Amino acid sequence: MQINVFASGSGGNCTMVSSAGTHILIDAGISMRRIKNALGELGLFPKDISGVLVTHEHSDHISGLATMIKYHQLPIYAPRTVGNHLRWSIAGVENFLCEIQVGGDFKIGDMSVTAFSTPHDTPQSVGYRIDSGICFGYCTDLGHVSEEVLEGLTGADAVMIEANHDVDMLLSGSYPYHLKRRILSDRGHLSNECCGQLAAHLARNGASAIVLAHLSQENNRPALAGKTVSEALEREGVRPGQDVTLRIAPQAELVSLKVERICSPCSA
Repeated sequence: MQINVFASGSGGNCTMVSSAGTHILIDAGISMRRIKNALGELGLFPKDISGVLVTHEHSDHISGLATMIKYHQLPIYAPRTVGNHLRWSIAGVENFLCEIQVGGDFKIGDMSVTAFSTPHDTPQSVGYRIDSGICFGYCTDLGHVSEEVLEGLTGADAVMIEANHDVDMLLSGSYPYHLKRRILSDRGHLSNECCGQLAAHLARNGASAIVLAHLSQENNRPALAGKTVSEALEREGVRPGQDVTLRIAPQAELVSLKVERICSPCSA
């Protein structure tokens, strides 16, 4: 399985998961031009995309969809409430929208996909678990690690999880109080410290590759996020770089990760 992060952060989010000729985008929160450029670097074209999974309705996750369906007619998968927002906000999306059930499995090519609920400040928000013999779990934009999130991610071979902010940087930074309160809430974003606890749990339960995602430009630094999560892993006896691969997704640069450890299909 190949994981390619096209963009991750408040400026836009788009990740591609590939296996055996099936290529799935998770979110399309950047321009179609940027998506095409990233695909081009990998020797691919929009026609090679098998489908787009949408996590929630915020613009940094869906802003590229209107152009995508206008010129490339790709199927879009979303749970009901997210799909209803897309119908209201994007003309013509109904013709390409595939409604999915949270907690139910569905197939895209050779991949089995399951959506699970995440706690975020939208009417509905989900993460995804994708299995093609190797399991990949994707979960950003969450205020805390819920039981649904743990169930959705535990046992995955590779995960992409949120390390949005350092709490001290956020509290002492320039954001207005209401925005700080939103980010720190149980339906906001995950801190480096909480991400580290989640990463340690997942590493103990089989994750051999962890990608830190959705870092705040204002309230975090890649080195700080990496240090915090690495220390949390080490406290649990997990050695970054030896027992687990730890990568940090940049805001706007292509980063690729190949997960080669083949295992029996996982279950949530």
